Amino acid sequence: MKKLLILLFFGVQAVRGQKANDVNTPLHAMQPNYPVPYGKPAAEKVKVVLDRVLGYLLVSTPAQFVNRQSGEVSGSSVDTNVVFKQGDFRLTSYEWGVTYAGMTSVGEITGDQRYTNYTKERLDFLSAAYPSFKKLYEQYPRSFNALRQPVAPHALDDGGAVCAAMIKEYRRKGNETLRPVVDHLIDYISKKEYRLADGTLARNRPQKNTLWLDDLFMSVPALAQMGKLTGESKYYEDAVKQVLQFSRRMFNKELGIYMHGWVEGMAEHPEFHWARANGWAVMAMVELLDVLPEDFKDRGLVLEQLKAHIRGLVKYQSGQGFWHQLLDRSDSYLETSATAIYTYCIAKAVNKGWIDAKAYAPVCLLGWNAVSTAVNEQGQVEGTCVGTGMAFDPAFYYYRPVNVYAAHGYGPVLLAGAEIIQLLKKHTIEINDSAVMVKE
Repeated sequence: MKKLLILLFFGVQAVRGQKANDVNTPLHAMQPNYPVPYGKPAAEKVKVVLDRVLGYLLVSTPAQFVNRQSGEVSGSSVDTNVVFKQGDFRLTSYEWGVTYAGMTSVGEITGDQRYTNYTKERLDFLSAAYPSFKKLYEQYPRSFNALRQPVAPHALDDGGAVCAAMIKEYRRKGNETLRPVVDHLIDYISKKEYRLADGTLARNRPQKNTLWLDDLFMSVPALAQMGKLTGESKYYEDAVKQVLQFSRRMFNKELGIYMHGWVEGMAEHPEFHWARANGWAVMAMVELLDVLPEDFKDRGLVLEQLKAHIRGLVKYQSGQGFWHQLLDRSDSYLETSATAIYTYCIAKAVNKGWIDAKAYAPVCLLGWNAVSTAVNEQGQVEGTCVGTGMAFDPAFYYYRPVNVYAAHGYGPVLLAGAEIIQLLKKHTIEINDSAVMVKE
């Protein structure tokens, strides 16, 4: 009450024509001109943003097959003319594996079954069709196949994220049609993907024996989830090995962030710290620790690596709440998908008690406030970098396009929103001396 009277008094003085200055005005209480919302977001408003995304995706990702010649809905028969009904996104892409996980997370945290139903309906749809398309591929391996990615994966991108989402759904609902797809995809990850001599997952593009930081996410969550599903330690061991061996080669300890690519035959590595790749790395560690047994060998090393990475990432958050396309180059553009991934991962680490809530909750709340401004009225996610290869020059990363149809933004936004709602439930957030704080 006293503070209110003081503010009213000074307001009256200003009205009487006195110049506002440090003597007659509490300047510290003036409202800053923030470029994005600042403060504690209301959980119900977070949900409103997520509902816009859900509404858009429900209509833009139909779960149907049609005949590509006639356009008619396909029946039970499958041939090389059967395609997905046209939508805005691919239901079998790795980006959509993240979206399925995000939908489930929102549904479980909010109790809104529309989200869990989204994932259930589409994964049930894919797994039910899988046997027929698998048989089609065996008969016509060089012909068009709508389910080519899960049926005949050629890279980790083809199955890792979808496999992880399917295992989560299988653990949640026990749909047995999912299990053959899961077993097929995990077999590819574990036994068929190319590896270096020490077992590190690798690619032979763009150079021979190349590590892509992205591949941590395309493999580790699926391996971790399979460990949880089966209880077999070999999956956990492989997941932990990937995190530690990628980190040994690609993590810059001084900066606290990862380079995007590493080539075995190169003596020197130009480091480009691409934001979304760092997002895939931090998410892989969060997903692994979420299911890795507390007493598992080397769990402590993974946790310490996660903490080191989060410490590094928060140094590069911009005043707008977003992170830049190249983390340590502030003249590169602000990018949404990476910002959403970091928001999710830091909030999850706070909620799990892996990092200090007082130090890190304000970071992820600011991140969410930024992300919320990137979801337009139609529920599309703006400001997301399109799919990106690997390069050793800055122009490649600086000028990658952004697009609302870049599928990489949707799952992270859902995951971030769900975890922020959880954070708001678990922690008391207040404005203390104009700043966002976690109450003791």
